[in-house]
Amino acid sequence: MIDPKTFLEAVFEAAVEAADPLVAVPKCLPDPPPNGRTVVIGAGKASAVMARAVERHYAENWPDAPISGTIVTRYGFDVPCDTLRILQASHPVPDQAGAEAAEEILKTVSGLTADDQVLCLISGGGSALLTAPVEGLTLDEKMQVNSALLASGAPIQDMNCIRKHLSKIKGGQLAAACAPAAIYSILISDVPGDDPQVIASGPTVPDHTTFTDALRLVRYYDMPLPASAMAHLEAGIGETPKPGDPIFDRAEIRMAATPRLSLEAAARVAEQHGITPVILGDAIEGESREVGRVLAGIAKSVRDHGDPVSAPTVLLSGGETTVTLRAKGRGGPNSECALGMALALDGLAGTYAICCDTDGIDGSEDNAGAWITPETLTKAREAGLDPAIMLRDNNAYDLFQAVDGLVVTGPSGTNVNDLRAVLILPE
Repeated sequence: MIDPKTFLEAVFEAAVEAADPLVAVPKCLPDPPPNGRTVVIGAGKASAVMARAVERHYAENWPDAPISGTIVTRYGFDVPCDTLRILQASHPVPDQAGAEAAEEILKTVSGLTADDQVLCLISGGGSALLTAPVEGLTLDEKMQVNSALLASGAPIQDMNCIRKHLSKIKGGQLAAACAPAAIYSILISDVPGDDPQVIASGPTVPDHTTFTDALRLVRYYDMPLPASAMAHLEAGIGETPKPGDPIFDRAEIRMAATPRLSLEAAARVAEQHGITPVILGDAIEGESREVGRVLAGIAKSVRDHGDPVSAPTVLLSGGETTVTLRAKGRGGPNSECALGMALALDGLAGTYAICCDTDGIDGSEDNAGAWITPETLTKAREAGLDPAIMLRDNNAYDLFQAVDGLVVTGPSGTNVNDLRAVLILPE
C-alpha cells in the first residue's frame, strides 16, 4: 500500500531535481569567444547555483578562458563560487542591497567590446532582486510599488509590465548596457508559457509592452502607487527597447529548465509507483484559493465518475497562482491553494495533495508549501482553529503549522514555479 505523504514528497522532489541548474545549465553554454572575455551576470533565486554550474563547466572544458562577473540572488540562496561574485538581496520586496547589486551588474558590463560575450543567468525572482528605479523614484517608493503589486492579485505578466516601466534595467535595458558584446540569456522559467519577456521582467529581451499598457494595468487593479511612480508612467518618457532594435542583433535566448519538464519528471515517478498521472497544465493561473477549489472539483469527478481518469491517479499542475491580501495573516500562494482545496474537499476519503513552490519558499515564509489529507480540517478544528476564517484572513501558514502540514525543504537552488499534486486513491 502506497504511503501518500512519501509518494507526494517523491513527486515534488523529482520536479525540483529536473530543474537542477547543475544539470540543466551546462547544456546551454556557448564556447568562450576566441579573442575576448566571458562576463557572467545574473539575477534570481536560482542564479547562484546557475553561476556555480557555469564555473564548473568552464573550468572543466576551458580552464584558461577568462571568466568574471556579478550575480545577485535572494538572501539565503547563495552558494560558494570561485571567481564569480555572489551578492544577496531581498525578495519579494526590494531593498538597498538589491539596488546596489543592480548598479554593480551595470558596472560589470560597462565598456565591453564586440569581442566579448555576456552570459546572463536569469531565473524567477529577478524582478525584485534587480532593483534599479528610474530617475525621480526613490528606493522607498519602489518598495511601495512592489508591495502594491504583490497585494493586487495581478498575474505575473501584468506586474512585470509595470515593473519594466519603472526600472532602468528591466525590459531589455540590460541588453542595451551590454552592447556591443554578444549576449546569451540562460533562463530558468518560472512563468506560465515560458515567455522570456516575463521571466524576471525580461532584462535582456525586447519588450512588447508600453507605458500606456502599464498605466492601464495600474488603473485596472486600482493600485495605490506613489505620486512619483504615477507621474513617470503618465509622462511616458524613455520607452523600453522594442523588437527590431539593433541592440538585440547579437542576443540569444537559451531555455535551461521549464515547468513542463518538471511536471513530466513528476509524472514518471507516479508511473513507477503504478499511479496514473494526469498533467492538467503548466500555466495555471488565478487566485490561489480558487485554483484549490477547482482542483478539488476535478478530484471529486475522479472519485464519483472516474473522469477524466479512474483512481488511483495523481493530478499534476504547474503555473503561478496569486493571493489578494484581505488581512494580515501568514501564508503564501501554495499554502493558501492547499487550504482552499481542503475546504472544498471537506475530508473526501482517499484524497491527498501537496502544493509547493519549487524554489523551496512559499511567498515570504520559511516553508515550500503545504500538504493536505482527509483529516486536515478535523485536526485544525481540534486545535481550536476555524479553517474558513483562517482562509479569509490569509492565515494558511498558521493553520498548517498547527496540523503538521507544512512542507519545509529550505532553498532548492532552482525555481520553475509551483508544483501541485493531488493524489486520489481507490476507496
